[in-house]
Amino acid sequence: MTDQPDPYQVVNPATEEVIATVELAGIEAADAAIARAKAAFESWRAVGPEDRARLLRRFAAEVDADREHLAALEVANAGHTIGNARWEAGNARDVIEYYAGAPERLFGRQIPVAGGLDVTFHEPLGVVGVIVPWNFPMPIAAWALAPALAAGNTVIVKPAEATPLTALRLGELALRAGLPEGVLQVLPGRGPVVGQRFVSHPDVRKVVFTGSTAVGRSVMAGCAAQVKPVTLELGGKSANIVFADADLDRAAATAPYAVFDNAGQDCCARSRILVEASVYEAFMARLESAVLAVRVGDPGDEKTEMGPLISAAHRQRVASYVDGDTEVAFRGSAPEGPGFWYPPTVLAPIAPDHRAFTEEVFGPVVAVVPFRGESDAVRIANTTEYGLSGSIWTREVGRALRVARAVEAGNLSVNSHSSVRYWTPFGGFKQSGLGRELGPDALHAFTETKNVFIATEE
Repeated sequence: MTDQPDPYQVVNPATEEVIATVELAGIEAADAAIARAKAAFESWRAVGPEDRARLLRRFAAEVDADREHLAALEVANAGHTIGNARWEAGNARDVIEYYAGAPERLFGRQIPVAGGLDVTFHEPLGVVGVIVPWNFPMPIAAWALAPALAAGNTVIVKPAEATPLTALRLGELALRAGLPEGVLQVLPGRGPVVGQRFVSHPDVRKVVFTGSTAVGRSVMAGCAAQVKPVTLELGGKSANIVFADADLDRAAATAPYAVFDNAGQDCCARSRILVEASVYEAFMARLESAVLAVRVGDPGDEKTEMGPLISAAHRQRVASYVDGDTEVAFRGSAPEGPGFWYPPTVLAPIAPDHRAFTEEVFGPVVAVVPFRGESDAVRIANTTEYGLSGSIWTREVGRALRVARAVEAGNLSVNSHSSVRYWTPFGGFKQSGLGRELGPDALHAFTETKNVFIATEE
């Protein structure tokens, strides 16, 4: 029995036009890709660290030279604004270049022992399966493939069905840079088919998954059957905590971009704004002006700040959180006509048990609630199953440190909304994920530590 062709029409979410048709792989194609990756592994791990580093630097250079093309693909395929898409292409380049420095620095240790020499090595795992989401398809692919390749693994990337174009291009650029056949493959396919095959196939030695918490649980459970390691980056319901002593003008001006960036389709979106009660009204007045000023429209326009949602089905899901009983404080604007548009929306007042306050909306919807004092802010911030990111706005350094230590989240910013730097670790607490990506921590997630004792006494 052979796989049947499974063509998928890729749609521009800003125009609803079909821009490409991509053949999705089935089980046989997935097994063939895994076999190629396994065959390439022994020779790739044997490449000298200086040569592996050189190939990765060439890969980064190819990405750099192709940045405008990659950005244009992301605008058309994912609806990202051109400014964001250029940043994402640059981030993919930076991540690959950062880990190009790793092969020559993958140090073990010498441990003092009696009667001999004891040393450790960081050995590559083998074939790594990477399952990439549709919301940030280009950088998230790079976050996994770069450290995995640097550590000596071979990699198969499965992009999301809706957004395969930049991942496919990265695969082409890797071959152009001189990476051997089979070392990095990009295999479009459906999650329950190709993604599940990564989980079940014994020759895939690690799975990296970014997506919903529900699917992440399934991936983790499937990998447990083979004691297969996983890295999971899952959902979020992050808090943006604004204390009375904060710079209210700056906190309110930046708050929309902390949640409406990428149309809210961001696990790090600060979709709950907690404001100290004494400045709640003053903050809301400033926030309204900032939200109404957000430019929503053609993602290819340099002035656009927010583009469309990814699909009609996702727009319907986002809209379900703003039903007739939901109090809308104010809304921004969105284009009419073709495209999966949804206006920036602020909900207030809102009950703390409302699903828009407790569940991940994954769209341009933010809920604002007041709090009374530091302990109340921490309590509200932690009343969620998620713990990915968040922001704290205050001028008091002691409070910033106390609250940052108390909030259960993996990535926190004080007086900013920064979550991602390629040289610092990224990941979540609780049901926001398992393991860390980026920075020096990620490299060892793609290796096993081997201990070797050499007797020197006769």
